[in-house]
Formats: sequence, C-alpha cells, structure tokens
Amino acid sequence: MLCRLSVRWLRPRPALQVRVLDPSLARAPAGGAKSSALPVWAVASVSAVGPSGAGGWYEALATSAPVQSAEDVLLFAHTASGLPWWGSILLTTVALRGAVTLPLAAYQHYILAKVENLQPEIKNIALHLNQEVAVRAHQLGWSKRVARLTYLKTMRRLVSELYVRDNCHPFKATVLVWIQLPMWIFMSIALRNFSAGAAHSEGFSVQEQLTTGGVLWFHDLTALDSTWILPVSVGVINLLIVEIFALQKLGKSRFQTYITHFVRAVSVLMIPIAATVPSSIALYWLCSSFMGLSQNLLLRSPRFRQLCRIPLTKLDSDTPYRDLLAAFHSKIISRKSRTF
Repeated sequence: MLCRLSVRWLRPRPALQVRVLDPSLARAPAGGAKSSALPVWAVASVSAVGPSGAGGWYEALATSAPVQSAEDVLLFAHTASGLPWWGSILLTTVALRGAVTLPLAAYQHYILAKVENLQPEIKNIALHLNQEVAVRAHQLGWSKRVARLTYLKTMRRLVSELYVRDNCHPFKATVLVWIQLPMWIFMSIALRNFSAGAAHSEGFSVQEQLTTGGVLWFHDLTALDSTWILPVSVGVINLLIVEIFALQKLGKSRFQTYITHFVRAVSVLMIPIAATVPSSIALYWLCSSFMGLSQNLLLRSPRFRQLCRIPLTKLDSDTPYRDLLAAFHSKIISRKSRTF
C-alpha cells in the first residue's frame, strides 16, 4: 500500500519535515533504516525542491495562480453539483471542453478553411511571379541564387498580403493549442495536488474524499489504476484522434508525415505515463481525450460547420462520416494486402 505523505519545508533550516496522514499505514524506520519509497506522482514536489530549502520549478508551478484557479473550478463543480468526485471531474472536463476548446476549435477550422480557399489564388500568383522573375533575371543577368531569393522574398510578401486581406493568418489557427495545452497541464497538476493531500474542502481533506470518490473498478481516485484500463483507454482514444486527423490530410508532405508518426508515438507513450499517476488524473485524461474525439467528429458535420459559419472548401463532403468509415476500411484492407 502507498503511504500518503505531506511534505513541507521549514524556512529557518533546510530540514525536511514529513507528516504521515494515515498513521495506520506508517512504518517507523529503525535507526538508519531507509524510509519507504513513494510513488512517482507523490515525490514530484520533493524532487523539485533544492537542498537549500528554496522551492523548485515544479513547486512554483504547483502553487501558481493558474493551478489554484483550476483547483477552485474543480471544488466549485464538486460543491455546486453534489456529485461524487468522479462525476465532478467528468462534469468539469465536459464544461471546459464545451465552453473553451470547442469555440476555439471551430475558429481554428474557420481560419484553416479560408487558408485552403486561398490556395488556388496563391498557386496562380506563384506561377506568374516565377515567370516574371525569370524574365527579370535574364534581363539583369541575375544568378540563380539571386533569382531564387528574389522570388521567395516577393512570394512571402504577396502571400502575407493575402492573409491580411482575408484576415486568416495561419498563426491564428494555433490559438487552440496555446489555450488547450496549458489548461490540460493546470488541471492535471490541480488533481495531483488533491491526490497528494495539498488542498481542503469544507474542512475535509480533498485527498480523503478522493479515496472514496471513484466508481466501478477505480473506487480510490488517489491510487493507481492497477488494471490499466484507464491508461490503455487514454492511449487508444488518442491514437484514434491521430488516425482520424491523418485520414483527412491527403497528399501529406514529408514533414507532416514525421509529425504524425511523432504524435502516434506520444499517444502510445501516454499509456505507461497514465499508469503512474493517480486514477483522478487518468480519469481526467480519458474524459479530455474522449471530448477531443467527439469534438473532432462534430466539426466534420456539414450542419455544425454551417452553424459556425465555417467556409466551404473543395475538401468538404456531404457524407463525412461515411467517407471516414470508408477510409478506415480501405486503410485496413491495404495493410492486410501488404501483409499477405
């Protein structure tokens, strides 16, 4: 069984004071005996603290204002809804995904659709500019290097003007990442703080509430999922999201292929990582990934895209879900044919 420890640094001296929250689980070390090892998620804040007693980067992050705000959101959802903690985590994830990331994802698709519709005009400009630069280079005796640099510089300027004209610079499509990733990190650290006994609600330790706040096979949300059902589910759903994204990208460049392989590897790596964190965090990751999958499928709907005023592109289909199943089927068939 895992000991739940609360670690505090005493400022007047660099000594480490350890308080055992559950006396029944404590083992009194004899003489020079080594203390029992803590799980990875429980010692993270200890390893982040230097020997001088000064807080490390992780301790600063775990006590930062964004993480405290995430804790307040979780506590509010739990108190207002009256749900057990597993339900509060699910409710908070759905609310944040629906209120924050879904509008940003719709905006991302809006920008990408406008950029996609600019491609024919960009190709036409590139063709004419290439001819003009070739004529100019012949008249002025430019070298190939000078002609190439002139072409690239002019092309960048013209494309940038198009983005400004249509207000669709591709960088705007990255807003979702800059919001979603920090939110995911802050929520994960907030749940880690709860599982480590670093927060209280209504006079009771949130950690104690989490020990009985689970459901099904994970009754204790502070413990690891020994069945690996939650970690494997996280990895499978993330891989499914990657494959759906890969299927809708036709004619990918080599760089895009490398990125896809990298994200696949990260999705697989998330399985053992999710197996080393409390079930509360693994549950949040699973809910977040499932909402991401649902969000991805919803944004394929022609009616929803029309509702969000996302411009039509030549890649859009009236039967996106049927096309997706057909693409999966053809991919599986092609792999089987390669095997045999």
